[in-house]
Formats: sequence, C-alpha cells, structure tokens
Amino acid sequence: MKKVVLITGASSGMGAAAVKLFADKGWSVYGGARRQEKIPTGPNLHAIRVDITSSVDNQAVVDQALQENHRIDVLINAAGYGEYGVVEEVAIEAVKKEFATNLFGVMQLTQLVLPTMRAQKVGRIVNISSGMGSSYMPTGGYYGASKAALQYWSDTLNAEITPFGLRSVVVQPGATQSAFIDHMVASFDRNTHAGSPYARQLAGVMTMSKNYQAIATVEDLARVFYRAATEKRPKRRYFNSLSDRLSANFAQRFPGLWRVVIDRMTRGWQKATD
Repeated sequence: MKKVVLITGASSGMGAAAVKLFADKGWSVYGGARRQEKIPTGPNLHAIRVDITSSVDNQAVVDQALQENHRIDVLINAAGYGEYGVVEEVAIEAVKKEFATNLFGVMQLTQLVLPTMRAQKVGRIVNISSGMGSSYMPTGGYYGASKAALQYWSDTLNAEITPFGLRSVVVQPGATQSAFIDHMVASFDRNTHAGSPYARQLAGVMTMSKNYQAIATVEDLARVFYRAATEKRPKRRYFNSLSDRLSANFAQRFPGLWRVVIDRMTRGWQKATD
C-alpha cells in the first residue's frame, strides 16, 4: 500500500520540489496550491486547487485524499510567504492575511487530518518554518512572528500527539535559491510609505537581500522535508546546513549579540546604498 502525503504550497519553490521527490519515491502525493496549473503533474501526483485560508478548500482536499486512499500518513505545511516592511508601516490587514496563510490555515488542515492519523496510530505533521522563526532582522517582524508562532504551536502539538504514535516537527530553511527574495522586495514596495523615516534602513535591508547569494536549492530542502517526514526517530527541528542551525541557535541564545550582528550588517548595506 502506498503511503499518502498532502503537501501545501505545491506550485513553486520547496513545495513543488517536495511534490516531485515524494512522487519519485513512490508515494501517493496530493499537492495543493492556489495556482493549480503550476503544480507538478505525473505518476503518483494529484494536483488540487487549495487556498489554505479557505475552510472549504481545506476540507475538500482532505476529504479527497481520504476517499481515494482511506489514509493520510504525512501532512507537509509548506504554504507561506513573507510580508516584509517596518513594523510601523505594514497595514494590519496585510498582517492578518499573512497569518491566515502561514499559521491559521496550517492549524485547520492539521486539525482535519489528526483524527485519521490517530486512528491509524501513525502519522506526521511537518511544519515549514524559517530561520526567521528563531532570529530577527529589521523589516521581518511580521513574517518572523508568524513563523515563531508556528514553531511554538508545533512543539505544543507534538507534546499532545506523541502518546498516539504521531509526531509534529519543524523544518527551518535558511536562504534558498527561490522566488522568495523577489516576493520580499515586492512587499517592501507595497508596504513602504512615501517619505518614510525608515527609508535609509529599508534601502540597506533591500540591498542586502538582493545581493545575498543563497547556496541551498529547493531540491536540497525537499530532501530535508523527506527526512523530516520519514525518519524513525524524528528530531524536533530540521535544518539544511550547519550554518542555518548555528544562526538560529545563536540568535536564540544570545539575542543581544545577534542585535550587534544585525546592526553591523544593516549599517554596512546602508553605506553601500548612499
């Protein structure tokens, strides 16, 4: 019997790469995203239009997977995006929309699959966070807050479901070769007010983001997703590289020193834009 995985955010980036990898491994894959036409297709793949902020969509994709397979072994919550801008200037409605995708949709999908997983006595929830869930940088306050909340929620969930043979784990990607930076820069533009007093700081962060050369690929992260989904003794956190792990741990253990690092980086890129 094929194992069944439901992956959100399946139309691009890490989610699309994960869909392909799990299908290649012989899983029955249900890939959900708003842009259904961009979800990979092929053997073992079921491309489904899912807006995870929609309760109707979430219920429908879970129902379809269960009707066709009578089980769901893994849920990978990969849908998400970053709404970047300084705390003072990002509209609260934009923040609510971001949290609806990055957190509330994840919560509802998880609630929908848990009864089946408990009945199976096996199942795993893989929550895709970010290095920003454990660290911070100017303009990333709301994105980081959504990911930090996701991690706290995942840890709580894990404590609750472990007695049933289930686990909830977190993957924290660092900088990755994807369209994330392009979306990040676009959010700077829509969230920055004309004549903003933060303009110089924003310019520094934007320049830093545009010039950062990510080494990790979406395929690298898909392999991390697969490990998080299948390891017999799952870890609480998964990282693609040692540097990603060290950065997240350093920021959490030494927040004052992390502030010094961020300030120096930001000032350096501010000078580059002057």
